[in-house]
Amino acid sequence: MEVIEGGGGGSGACVHHTIAAAVTSRATDTSVAWPDPGLVWLDPCGFSSSCKGNKMAEEAGDEKKLVAKFELERETELRFEVEASQMVQLELLTGMAEVFGTELTRNKKFTFDAGAKVAVFTWHGCSVQLTGRTEVAYVSKDTPMLLYLNTHTALEQMRWQAEREDERGPRVMVVGPTDVGKSTVCRLLLNYAVRLGRRPTFVELDVGQGSISIPGTMGALYIERPADVEEGFSVQAPLVYHFGSTTPGTNIKLYNKITSRLADVFNQRCEVNRRASVSGCVINTCGWVKGSGYQALVHAASAFEVDVVVVLDQERLYNELKRDLPHFVRTVLLPKSGGVVERSKDFRREFRDDRIREYFYGFRGSFYPHAFDVKFSDVKIYKVGAPTIPDSCLPLGMSQEDNQLKLVPVTPGRDMVHHLLSVSTADGTDENISETSVAGFIVVTGVDLERQVFTVLSPAPRPLPKNFLLIMDIRFMDLK
Repeated sequence: MEVIEGGGGGSGACVHHTIAAAVTSRATDTSVAWPDPGLVWLDPCGFSSSCKGNKMAEEAGDEKKLVAKFELERETELRFEVEASQMVQLELLTGMAEVFGTELTRNKKFTFDAGAKVAVFTWHGCSVQLTGRTEVAYVSKDTPMLLYLNTHTALEQMRWQAEREDERGPRVMVVGPTDVGKSTVCRLLLNYAVRLGRRPTFVELDVGQGSISIPGTMGALYIERPADVEEGFSVQAPLVYHFGSTTPGTNIKLYNKITSRLADVFNQRCEVNRRASVSGCVINTCGWVKGSGYQALVHAASAFEVDVVVVLDQERLYNELKRDLPHFVRTVLLPKSGGVVERSKDFRREFRDDRIREYFYGFRGSFYPHAFDVKFSDVKIYKVGAPTIPDSCLPLGMSQEDNQLKLVPVTPGRDMVHHLLSVSTADGTDENISETSVAGFIVVTGVDLERQVFTVLSPAPRPLPKNFLLIMDIRFMDLK
């Protein structure tokens, strides 16, 4: 297979060789075909301690193993989870390896915080060292990485064709129920593309567990370099829209409206940026795949005019999408990784709080947010979507769906405390504020009715850049 030289970043020797090696070692027809979910490249001893790649650990007195070295054979994966209130350092000692598609630099220590779930994969073999307390750490040969790589290869061939024929590149949507690894597959596909010199766009439609901005938002991000091993993708200039809740079902009409708006903006960018058009986009979705959630997936596929839909770990969803999407859309069923774990409600809630805290305080507390008062008279606060009322009480010609997009003025009061507010970029009420991107977010920490002011926590000093604010259902209590 011909490999395009790219300047996508990464470290060490020729990153494209790392990506391509597993494909070129297989038969040509296997490497270029769409992955067959029936293919089995697995070793039955994947979890057996008798397999090669066993760990060697050093004990510190009576303490639990604090330093562990692992020898990984080719196409194997080290999976580990960090214990609560602990930190673990990962170091690549020899060979080459990657974390979710980002190459590891040899002899550099990477730190992961409590609760982190990490997979270190190697195409050629390597040795790594973990320092710190892990809840679990093991080497597995049972990995779908080759199928994920083949998916990337097929997408890259579509980009080559788009370049040759002056067409647009592939638009791929990753779908599946909760806890199947959708975000990880998106990160892999984006990292592999950017390491070959592409500039794909990442579209985030997951309002609960998204990675572009805080919970309760939808957005898009132009990817110019691989994700940082510890921090993820650089989010210095994302395009973000206010949704206001962590579940699409609270206002499905608004959710679909913002999806369409994101698709329109992406299409506009592709018209003026040839590189973005050829590179295409990768769309991450929510785990709600039934009823209105399924219809939202179909709507997103239509709005973005997707070429490929990757379905993770649910054959029923795969068959439904094959039935309902146009025949030219390639629908691919892939297995989830054995390293994917089910996340509890408490874990999801903590993840959302951590995302909000990181927005205000930076990664590991590197920022210092500002606190200041805002006069009631200086801002206009709205909530998108009016309360549901009987159809008989609606104005003539208006439906419940119209009610979901209505801007309802909010009178400042003590019930706003701890609520997040999106600062809209709209200049006036004549604009469609619900479809206008946001400049940032603040959280209300106090309300003084006597002085007619409320106190906010903000990532930037006063004054606010705009005076139109959208209130979220989401609360944030800064307790740490």
